[in-house]
Amino acid sequence: MLSKNLKLLRTANDMTQEQVAEFLGIGRSAYSNYEDGRREPPIDVLEKFANIMGCDLATIYEENEEAVKSQLICAFRTDGMSKEDMEEIASFKRLVLSYLKMERLLNE
Repeated sequence: MLSKNLKLLRTANDMTQEQVAEFLGIGRSAYSNYEDGRREPPIDVLEKFANIMGCDLATIYEENEEAVKSQLICAFRTDGMSKEDMEEIASFKRLVLSYLKMERLLNE
């Protein structure tokens, strides 16, 4: 499920493997191995991936594809963005995700 979700989230955000790998600070071939299920990414890489995708770490392991798709509220196109731009986007997505979690908790 992990590799499938990595690809689903990446493509929903219209990012290339190269862009994601650069943001994660790894080579494209290493990222490709994660997405193809040949290797398991370390937790720090997964946390950084979740940040740029605007989802919880648990979403990456989610088995229900519809549940994963429902987490794509922060997805948008990243054409022509630098690594620094992507860092800012990841920070913003973390903020939005925290706000949504807080709102959900307050409404319970």
